[in-house]
Amino acid sequence: MTFSLRYLYCLPFLALVWLTVPNNHDLSVSDRMQTMPDDLPGKALFKTHCVSCHALEQDGIGPKLGGITRLLSEKELIAFMKNPQKAIESGNARAVSLSKRYKMIMPGFDFLKDDELKSIVAYIADETQKNNSQPLVVSNNTGGANTRLTEPVAKSNLTIELEEFVTIPPSSDKMPRTRIATMRAHPSGDGTQYVSDQRGLIYRIAGKEASTFLDVRPLIENFINEPGLGTGLGSFAFHPDFLKNGLIYTTHTESFKGKRADYSYSDSVEVALQWVVSEWHMDDLTSPIFTGKRRELLRVNMPSSAHGIQDIGFNPEALKDSQDYGKLYIGIGDGGSTINKHPELCHKLTSLLGTLIRIDPLGRNSKNGQYTIPADNPFVAENDPAIYTEIYAYGFRNPHRQAWYQGRLFCTDVGESNFEEVNVIQKGGDYGWNVREGNYGISSKDLKNVYPVPDTKADRFIRPFLQYDHLDGNAISGGYVYEGPIEALKNKYVFGDIARGRVFFANIDKNLTDHSVQELTIMQDGKPTNLVELSGSKRVDLRITYDRFTKEMYIMTKSDGKIRRIKKAGYR
Repeated sequence: MTFSLRYLYCLPFLALVWLTVPNNHDLSVSDRMQTMPDDLPGKALFKTHCVSCHALEQDGIGPKLGGITRLLSEKELIAFMKNPQKAIESGNARAVSLSKRYKMIMPGFDFLKDDELKSIVAYIADETQKNNSQPLVVSNNTGGANTRLTEPVAKSNLTIELEEFVTIPPSSDKMPRTRIATMRAHPSGDGTQYVSDQRGLIYRIAGKEASTFLDVRPLIENFINEPGLGTGLGSFAFHPDFLKNGLIYTTHTESFKGKRADYSYSDSVEVALQWVVSEWHMDDLTSPIFTGKRRELLRVNMPSSAHGIQDIGFNPEALKDSQDYGKLYIGIGDGGSTINKHPELCHKLTSLLGTLIRIDPLGRNSKNGQYTIPADNPFVAENDPAIYTEIYAYGFRNPHRQAWYQGRLFCTDVGESNFEEVNVIQKGGDYGWNVREGNYGISSKDLKNVYPVPDTKADRFIRPFLQYDHLDGNAISGGYVYEGPIEALKNKYVFGDIARGRVFFANIDKNLTDHSVQELTIMQDGKPTNLVELSGSKRVDLRITYDRFTKEMYIMTKSDGKIRRIKKAGYR
């Protein structure tokens, strides 16, 4: 058996209790969770760490968990959770079969206490009994588990040496200690940095000291940073004219309390939560602490906690008099709609799910009167009033990070079960999800397998610039093209895998002719190491960021709250 998962940071960290709720045995698991007291640690941790990847009664990003306690004893399950790799290497037929289907292996939970692991098993057993769950039936055919669908990531002889830059204060006494996600340089270029923690904080880093700049938690009604580890304070960006207008933009999640959304869908589909884009006006630009007012720009209903609004940004290359100056790009995931059996909610112009939108936050001609839709957006001439003319490109599963370089916008897309992608964005482009993954076709009825499609000029879908498959990683984190003084890194798009913490690069030339992905080696004290060792966690939660003013590149890891700077690079 294996709890193989789509994201290594979406693991079932369920330090759960044996749950008994009277008179609700006929309710669904989702309904029962709604009726359970919120102070139960099991429910809170399940909502935070598991629901975006697992269900108890249906297949999802990972296999359904209900019924597994009918197959294996508590001792066997705990042994597996401590060391899943051992089960695979031993040839356990079920473990190997599931690793083939989900194309990944869960990291060991040896950092959890035995009592916590027992709680996990107890919760699954309790839900299994309540729902009369039967274990997932899997084929014992283990052939082809290592079949590659694209070129492997090559190990290069390029190395980087890291130095510690700053440690962000822990925002919780539970793992991960921080949830640092986005880092931006102050628009003045004075060397000050700002780093967000998904739990609702933005820190100001001056020198090597981090202090709280903005805590959104008391300022936003219904703010949540769960369920799932993709929720909370998603991203933030300074307006290009921040030094004059004091405007900052953020994205965050709220529990659904019936607030009207600018994008919604049929009442037959549950609203799991809402993503909100906000504008903050800072009163005193010289203050190290934010004071000011917030204005809501956009509110989007989501059918699950997965694949929300992960990144926003302005084109830093746009000149003051250009059409792109001051336009805010917002990456919106498919909200887990495809996984949750509602593929009809994305991959169309009448939905904001799975899109990259572009707005002018200073205008007011949108339907809700909170922003302007730029006249040069690709679909503004469409006659159908149901079309969202905010859309700049679409067909994404989870557009995770954006980066501009020499007039091009690079956008990474976290894949399902087979591929991780780096896309070069074309105005009005269709990137294929949920009928394409990588260069292959995929069906919403079977998200674990892909099939070849003809390579024809008639194919309207834009293929990835870079991709790697799940034998090399599990969840892509976006990066940047390095333009600084370290010669060995110049003209390289440096990015990585969130889950495994591997750092990759691709060579960037004028015509983007090189589509190969290579891995670099991390060095410390003259010896090779890796981010698992440096962070002390098997769940690395890698993020890469770049200061366009100083031309310095940084690597962030959530579990230890460390931000490390690339000190030098070279070939060996």
